[in-house]
Amino acid sequence: MVADESHVKYAQDICDEIYLSAQERGTGIAKRTPEYVSEKILAGKAVIAVAEDGRFAGFSYIETWGGKQYVANSGLIVAHAFRGIGLAKRIKHRIFQLSRELFPQAKIFSITTGAAVMKMNYELGFRPVPFAELTHDPEFWKGCQGCTNFPILESKEYKMCICTGLLYDPAEHAESGN
Repeated sequence: MVADESHVKYAQDICDEIYLSAQERGTGIAKRTPEYVSEKILAGKAVIAVAEDGRFAGFSYIETWGGKQYVANSGLIVAHAFRGIGLAKRIKHRIFQLSRELFPQAKIFSITTGAAVMKMNYELGFRPVPFAELTHDPEFWKGCQGCTNFPILESKEYKMCICTGLLYDPAEHAESGN
């Protein structure tokens, strides 16, 4: 569901899960603060999954860049207890739908090292692109500073990293209606 103020109480759990997953994977996941996550929730720019028993199950959020010409789908995380049941795909589809609802003309992008996220993005119509086709907004790239791979990105002048850039351009899908 689209997160609302009742979900702010999960902000620390979300950040803890993101941190734990980054440690386990040994690859980059940008760190976020509970305050940042709460802002996304309160702005109606987040999707959350909550189990029937009230436990946090999964999360993702959107951020706009370049004067709302670009929307990033970010922070996709599923709590360990809820992995392997297709929840990530459901969250990814809902955050994509929310992005299209709120910013129908914006290009939607995602950067990831995860094969599963890449596959979900391909299914939604994303294509791999060089970072040069993503937002040029320096504030976006500041969000990568918490990632273990940030020195690589910085040394390559923000043109490449270990992550793959994926882009959905609504203009490319206008005729097909997707």
